[in-house]
Amino acid sequence: MFNRSRRKQLMVIGATLFMGGAVFGYYFARPQGFTGNQSPFSARALAPEAMAQSKEITNGVFTKIAKDSMSSVVNISTKQKVKSRMFPDVDDERTREFYERFFPGYKDAPREQVRQSLGSGFLVEDDGYILTNSHVIDQADEIIVTFGDGHDATNSKEYSAKIVGQDPKTDIAIIKITPDKKIPSLKMGDSNKLQIAEWVMAIGNPFGFAQSVTVGVVSAKGRVIGAGPYDEFIQTDASINPGNSGGPLLNLNGEVVGINSAIFTGGNSQGNIGIGFAIPINAVKSIYEDLKKGKVTRGWLGVMIQKITPELMNAMGLKTSKGALVGDVQDNSPALKAGVKRGDIITEFNGLEVGSSEQLPKMVASIKPGTKVKVKALRDGVEKTFTVSLGELPDDAQEKPSAPSSEDSLGLSVEKLSDEVAKQLNAQGVSGVVVRGVLPNSPAGNAGIQTGDIITEVNKTPVKDVASYASAAGKSKPGETVLLLVKRGKTTVFIAVKLPVK
Repeated sequence: MFNRSRRKQLMVIGATLFMGGAVFGYYFARPQGFTGNQSPFSARALAPEAMAQSKEITNGVFTKIAKDSMSSVVNISTKQKVKSRMFPDVDDERTREFYERFFPGYKDAPREQVRQSLGSGFLVEDDGYILTNSHVIDQADEIIVTFGDGHDATNSKEYSAKIVGQDPKTDIAIIKITPDKKIPSLKMGDSNKLQIAEWVMAIGNPFGFAQSVTVGVVSAKGRVIGAGPYDEFIQTDASINPGNSGGPLLNLNGEVVGINSAIFTGGNSQGNIGIGFAIPINAVKSIYEDLKKGKVTRGWLGVMIQKITPELMNAMGLKTSKGALVGDVQDNSPALKAGVKRGDIITEFNGLEVGSSEQLPKMVASIKPGTKVKVKALRDGVEKTFTVSLGELPDDAQEKPSAPSSEDSLGLSVEKLSDEVAKQLNAQGVSGVVVRGVLPNSPAGNAGIQTGDIITEVNKTPVKDVASYASAAGKSKPGETVLLLVKRGKTTVFIAVKLPVK
């Protein structure tokens, strides 16, 4: 039975829906729409043929896609054994006595717990290969794949699955079952052809509700959400919720254009608020055969790159923010051997324009190791071309010291990089000054300089000690931008510091 408060809420909702329906009916039923200024949503604007087309789409196309595709979409449940944190195994006699005294049931308590999770996937080959997200099956000890009607257990078929290959960098995985009969697989589409506002359908297992279908449109493409190094998500308002991960995103031809992977909740809930993300299927195609072999190999250029900000444009005298700024070139890397240097701006890779720093890693990773490519870059305004033989991306730390003394005009306190400090920071052989303090809300602090950074150049002038740093930094006038080359951990970055106007 509902309590009084709940009944009142339902009555309010019902009344709201009734009034909304009445307004909706009145609004669209009148032949000429509302009187006065004509609304673009009036009956006149919604022509009969448009209404008929809309009805055909919703009642015909979506129904067919769901009917043809649902048998190829699976529910994935996993089990993982984890050691109990409350009652761990202990070898020390005194610790064991403590547990036995204060936790009488300690000896009989389970030392392991079983963690379960749910997700989705879909068949891509008739002989049992299934695509899903890497995070769905990661570290699973047991994977169960369920086909069929999730609402009726008698019509469902379960299989045990094994991991064929997984790639955490793109959050893609392939698992394999041995079916007792051929099961139709889904056809792969071309995610590059997707258009903004194009209709799409998501099928999956949200919150454990098997074989759920939602529809919506493509809200945006190429979204970078910080999930990994190769982000280029499709954003959609088709409802995606926990449990949808790994399921297909389909276009109106019934082709897979993405793998549902992530949601944005705004921190207010764990459910969908109209923003979901899917991995483009073309990103899957490029590594699929490697995944089937158990390992993904990617091209490696060997440069540390950074975004060209307006401050960097000003400091470096650039006319555009397009391209990827080389902050550092790694030792023994293909880029170093080809002649690429720190400060170069890569504008073209393998015949394709590099529009931003985010694009370059994806371009490089998509090409097989050993391939020779042309790289174009700007060096002090002059275009240079390099021929680079790509290496193989190797499998994949940072320390910070302490407090400020007296700050300079940038808001920094620095000291000479001694051999002892260089050893602590893994910076042996580096010449420069180490940042010991950053004044809050100072020009350097606002630009992102951190305690423990090593400044090796000021306005392209090498820094050997505190005196040379102070001399180079002191030449900048109020309102100007100071360009610093900073070594941070294993990489170096350019940071532009804008001095305030006095």
